[in-house]
Amino acid sequence: MWKDTIKTPAYVIDEKKLRENLEVLHRVEEETGCHILLAQKCFSCFYEYPLIGQYISGTVGSGIFEARLGKECMGKENHVFAPAFKQEDMDELVQICDHIVFNSLTQLEKYKQQCLQAGVSIGLRVNPECSTQGDHAIYDPCTPGSRFGVTSDLLQQHPEALEGLEGLHFHTLCEQNSDDLETTLKAVEERFGRYLHQMKWLNFGGGHHITRADYDLDTLKKCILHMKETYDLEIYLEPGEAVALNAGYLVTEVLDLVENGGITTLILDASAACHMPDVLEMPYRPPLQNSGEPGEKACTYRLSSFTCLAGDLIGDYSFDQEIRVGDRLVFEDMAIYSMVKNNTFNGIPLPDIDVLHENGEAEVIRRFEYEDFKGRLA
Repeated sequence: MWKDTIKTPAYVIDEKKLRENLEVLHRVEEETGCHILLAQKCFSCFYEYPLIGQYISGTVGSGIFEARLGKECMGKENHVFAPAFKQEDMDELVQICDHIVFNSLTQLEKYKQQCLQAGVSIGLRVNPECSTQGDHAIYDPCTPGSRFGVTSDLLQQHPEALEGLEGLHFHTLCEQNSDDLETTLKAVEERFGRYLHQMKWLNFGGGHHITRADYDLDTLKKCILHMKETYDLEIYLEPGEAVALNAGYLVTEVLDLVENGGITTLILDASAACHMPDVLEMPYRPPLQNSGEPGEKACTYRLSSFTCLAGDLIGDYSFDQEIRVGDRLVFEDMAIYSMVKNNTFNGIPLPDIDVLHENGEAEVIRRFEYEDFKGRLA
């Protein structure tokens, strides 16, 4: 079995599952005429960009480095959005990006002429003031006082901002189904519909869990076609998770077992704090192969790491049999927001990046050494 032969810890990208996700996204493009872009903030493993580029329209970046990566490694449509831009970055962005989306009227005014002269399509992020978030307020850009997007009231006060503007952009979803998109679009039409006939395109942003098993594709397609046909717009979507959802693993080895107060903790060579920080940030309990809820199976353990952070806890899991030092565990859905957010706290090495090819063979595509750690610090 491939998981027993690779060096741990390791992220493993499952190309078969990645392709399955891409086929779903490609069908959405084909059936609606929309443009789907990879949100690189979620998944930036450029080794897979040639594969991804066979199925979707391009990439979107959150700053200069992601924009450069999309241009260099996929070479298709290349978009960028950031809450603010530096002049030195804008000088390069206008040369490598097709669309640049601004977050405020001041940023729009500052860079509008430079973009127009370079032939870049200009967009403005709007805030539809429509919260559809549940438990994750940290990811809600429509919360009162949000720094994201221009409200309709502010845009009405500055109609001159529309000159030269070709598109509007909103991004309000996070791991959500298309019913929340439908709700959001109603708010977008109510607050910004008067401007849409003047635009060439509308960007629905990200957070669409399009490749999730229970996702309502019919409603998504209906939403896209409604906006496209009603306002004569090109429609863009920027999913990140949907591209690589369930298409990656984090393989780890058990280094030790620690007993205290009736709790047995497995010390792993993987870390929540270092290698899957969303476990602590969201927080959430990552799926683990062949495990159950605490007490569901015969043997329950707490999973932790070999960092010095007391709270570096992954969660409590149960197994059919006892776990021993040297056993391998496989966390699932680890392609998204893991490689792009990991760190070397405590000098813990970064995991290898492996690819599980469709023939069942695993290949190391990146191994991080001591110099990678040292090189960031001096």
